[in-house]
Amino acid sequence: MSGPAKKAWHKLDNAAKIFPPTSSKSDTWVFRFSCELWEKVDENILQSALDRTMKDFPSFSYVLKRGMFWYYLEQSEIRPIVRKEDTPPCSTVYLDRKRLLFDVTWYGRRINLEVYHVLADGTGALQFLKTLTLHYLKLAHPDTMGNVSGIDYDASDSQKMSDSFNKYYDRRKDSGVLKNPTAYQIKGAKEAEWRLNIIEGSVSAKALLDKAREYETTATVFITALLIRAIYGEMSVHSRRKPVVINVPVNLRNYFDSKSVRNFFSLIEIKYSFDDGKDKLEDIIKCSKECLAEHLNEEYLQARLNKLISFERNYFIRPIPLTLKNIFMKIAYSFTVRESTASVSNMGKISMPDEAKQYIKLFDIFSSTEKLQICICSYEDNMNISFTSPFVSTDIQRDFFRQLTKMGIAVEISANNLRGKQDENV
Repeated sequence: MSGPAKKAWHKLDNAAKIFPPTSSKSDTWVFRFSCELWEKVDENILQSALDRTMKDFPSFSYVLKRGMFWYYLEQSEIRPIVRKEDTPPCSTVYLDRKRLLFDVTWYGRRINLEVYHVLADGTGALQFLKTLTLHYLKLAHPDTMGNVSGIDYDASDSQKMSDSFNKYYDRRKDSGVLKNPTAYQIKGAKEAEWRLNIIEGSVSAKALLDKAREYETTATVFITALLIRAIYGEMSVHSRRKPVVINVPVNLRNYFDSKSVRNFFSLIEIKYSFDDGKDKLEDIIKCSKECLAEHLNEEYLQARLNKLISFERNYFIRPIPLTLKNIFMKIAYSFTVRESTASVSNMGKISMPDEAKQYIKLFDIFSSTEKLQICICSYEDNMNISFTSPFVSTDIQRDFFRQLTKMGIAVEISANNLRGKQDENV
């Protein structure tokens, strides 16, 4: 008799290796995509839609396991079950090796997808949520949606599961990427029980893009500059000796051919120093544009990719047991986090089939963090700018959105109701 079939397994991609040893209650490495419909969500239909989506994304049917030297992903027969939202946003998803690395929940008109970063990056998770939403609408509205084709995402199962970091590693090219100086750190009292302060601002995408064009820049640079300017308002004179450093994730699929739903991103830094007294928005935008121009190119991104891959391929590191690797990686990460102040992640414009537009109000995204983070996405003319922060104070967020309103851009604010705060006071 033959034994049980061996389960498929995969090594973690390069970006994912840092997440298991550094996951904690204060930063779960979980991010959330949501789709808000114009109608209430039906749980039974959503479950059927999820079952269909899993057939399109077999890479989501994996659990995290510990090996002797590295963590790895192993295929699982666990069926994901939809539930009504009953935990704070971006709570821990990875609890044990018997659980899948994502959750699908609903509340009112919202469909939520929460993903542990080990499994996928924002691009991969967005493809999953778009497919899930489309399946839901096709089941809920067969008369108008029944003949709608799937999401425009032509990739085989092996392409979706591929490790693009290893594919594009080139040890022949210089991997010298300069180390960053210690950045200014936002400090203050934090929310109890590791809860996140979530503030979302909804603006007209056209209005914001038009304003960015007035400054001859992009939405990402414009929003990043506004954030830097808002952080400046909270800095003491003494702390202005340190630069404000904003991490900006970059989708490497825009520079290297890849259809993987796994992690395939890099980080670039926008640095600005106020020690020379320049605090005008125009100066910050100019500097931010120059930072992006210097780093948003294939040569720099290839060098950064090579540097990350060379660490895991180091002959001295590979045979070290996982327990010791975890200790070293935690220490290294503790130094790395000092090099940034906050993060800005722009997922860009989300598109859906024309037939689905009458049922969808908006998409949004936010992420767990130990610092302060902005996540941006737009659907139709609705751009959602979502802040997450562990801090009690919302002064930076308030100043950020006030800058927009002073420019004539209307902002609709919503927030999670921690300690009974009212949205109009944010």
